[in-house]
Amino acid sequence: MEKLVKGGEFMVQELEAKDIFIPEEFDEEQKMIADTCRDFLDTEVFPNLERIDKQEEGFVRGLLEKAGELGLLGISTPEELEGFGQSFVTSMLASEVMGSAYSFAVTYSCHTGIGSMPILYFGNEEQKQKYVTKLSTGEYAGAYCLTEPGAGSDANSGKTKATLSEDGKHYILNGQKMWITNTGFGDVFTVFAKIDNDRVLSAFIVERDFPGMTFNAEEKKLGIKGSSTRQIFFENCMVPVENLLWERGKGFRIALDILHMGRIKLGGSVLGAAKMAVDQSVNYSNERKQFGKSISTFGAIKYKLAEQAIRIFANESAVYRASRNVDEFVEAHIETMSKEQAIVKAFEEYAVEAAFLKVYASEMLDYVVDEGVQIHGGMGYSAEMPIERGYRDSRINRIFEGTNEINRLVTIDTLNKRGAKKDYDLYAQGEAVIAGLETLEGCSCCVEGYYESKKATVQNFKSIGLMLLKAVSDKFGRKMMAEQEILNNIANIVMRVYVAESTLLRVKKKEEVLAGDVELNKDILDTLIYDSAEYIRKEAKDCVNSFIDDEAERKLFMKGIKHYSCAKGVNVEDARRRIADKMIEENKYCF
Repeated sequence: MEKLVKGGEFMVQELEAKDIFIPEEFDEEQKMIADTCRDFLDTEVFPNLERIDKQEEGFVRGLLEKAGELGLLGISTPEELEGFGQSFVTSMLASEVMGSAYSFAVTYSCHTGIGSMPILYFGNEEQKQKYVTKLSTGEYAGAYCLTEPGAGSDANSGKTKATLSEDGKHYILNGQKMWITNTGFGDVFTVFAKIDNDRVLSAFIVERDFPGMTFNAEEKKLGIKGSSTRQIFFENCMVPVENLLWERGKGFRIALDILHMGRIKLGGSVLGAAKMAVDQSVNYSNERKQFGKSISTFGAIKYKLAEQAIRIFANESAVYRASRNVDEFVEAHIETMSKEQAIVKAFEEYAVEAAFLKVYASEMLDYVVDEGVQIHGGMGYSAEMPIERGYRDSRINRIFEGTNEINRLVTIDTLNKRGAKKDYDLYAQGEAVIAGLETLEGCSCCVEGYYESKKATVQNFKSIGLMLLKAVSDKFGRKMMAEQEILNNIANIVMRVYVAESTLLRVKKKEEVLAGDVELNKDILDTLIYDSAEYIRKEAKDCVNSFIDDEAERKLFMKGIKHYSCAKGVNVEDARRRIADKMIEENKYCF
């Protein structure tokens, strides 16, 4: 790329298709790693789902060790620390494949993400050599202790305390943590606590056999039953001073950066679960007969199958676009800082994308599994069918890594701050859109050329988001973040803009650069853009009606919304039927 794209800059920038990464570009090594993940799931995980869900003693811990032997726990870890040193795109692909592993997907993502990365990214060399090497091979299992009974989304309000011992050799931890994944077999815990009367958190590396740790029984959960989840109590737990992670008072910063990573990674991991749910839906609809024919021949079922595919394809387009941005950021800064430092900076840079991709992806998966159950009918409600497990396991993703409500607010808060700092001309462009509302006329989507028309429509969507960001910022100033309903409207628009643009650029690149067949991809894109226009129009109208009282001003903004949410009509029935028919023919998700 000629210029490194900043986080959130997509709202004011026109990007070329050649400048983004698309899944059709995975190289042979990346495909080989993905195949290794699939083989592991087919031989070790899928035949043993009941044993995993029953939390058979030592079984899941053994699976982690086997994954470590195959190198699947250290894909992103440097080679000198027993890893593969692969790109973020490659680690995202592995997360996608492993994301289909139901409860074990949570175990795996916790271990390879929040269980290992805080030490890799923020630990000193001695800590990395002592812990990361063993986490990469599976000798150690990792966990992450941030949440407390009174501190969920407001993580910095945690009450766990750390006090330096009289001899200065240990920090003494006292407190409680809950909803801690991998607790039942974890060996190494990243624990957040406040030293003395500090306002902000510090982080500590705590080993399971340190004195003063006790564990509650396993939590009984709606889903992800095979994932070990327990409370941990620290009662005068003795932690060597050399196990302070990074520096005193830097724990909250560690937590935020790791959350950015977890959010964008979740955007990829749910893809595997979603694709598997579609495979199950197509398989069942082809087998199930009613009124003398397979239910896959019915239009109502085809609608569901196609909509599942559209949302998956769109999510996938957005996730790998953002993942490649992370790699590009690292490549651009590797000469001035360590790779680990560059990756952390990259996660900070793309906090906007990470936040809304987590939202879109988790809600995409919820839609896919919900409709999967519906396609299965009564059998979908039976534990005999795998879609039932997928339905239950999906729900947690809207809560993991910061609730979707929090992440919508993070999206707008971060954009607002970058606009205020003038990292890019966010508010200048918003002001320009507002200034031009009076003179709008004609059809905004009547542009010649297929991709040119789609590009114009997406740019119009951006105009809606920009004018609302500017108007709301001007109206409420520093009190803006209290208007959560309005900010949710704008966050939903920004999210749809990025997903729609990513899908457009993917299809365009596949055809013009890779010379691929995109006939059905265009059906996906057509339907997505058409539906997005109606969705964005509704969110924008709700927003304007909620904060503009002056009738003349409101009418002006409504004029702008109508103009900029225009999209060419699409025969969505035919488009969805073509998408569904292809999957029905191949008996799987095939896009």
